Amino acid sequence: MKTPLAIAASAAVLALGVAGAPFDSHADSKPASKDVCFWARNVTSFAAPDDHTVYVRVNQRDVYRLDLMISCPDVNWNQAIALQSSHGAGGSICNALDAEIISHATGLGRQRCPVKTLTKLTPEEIATLPKGAKP
Repeated sequence: MKTPLAIAASAAVLALGVAGAPFDSHADSKPASKDVCFWARNVTSFAAPDDHTVYVRVNQRDVYRLDLMISCPDVNWNQAIALQSSHGAGGSICNALDAEIISHATGLGRQRCPVKTLTKLTPEEIATLPKGAKP
């Protein structure tokens, strides 16, 4: 039989566990599914409308938006960039932590630009991209 003190302590620990849970601003969003994953080696083209955003086309059909953590100098002027997976060359990318853009900035050399968010676009979103943003 538990004592009143043990019951109160258990209740306090449970209350702290619930109250201390981090706020998830994406609680309403659907969970990640495996169709969000792609292989870096399957990227066929890219477009960078600015130095914080890169769109990549995968297998001619899918488009992903990569929002960068930092400004990536000259990424929007480059003719070629590299998309590196944290799982090795050509590896899978399923979330922002899996990806890094490598860009060659004029006068700065190779720049590593970590990805903050990764979003798979719907066909409707792809259709509404401005011409300069379509990979």
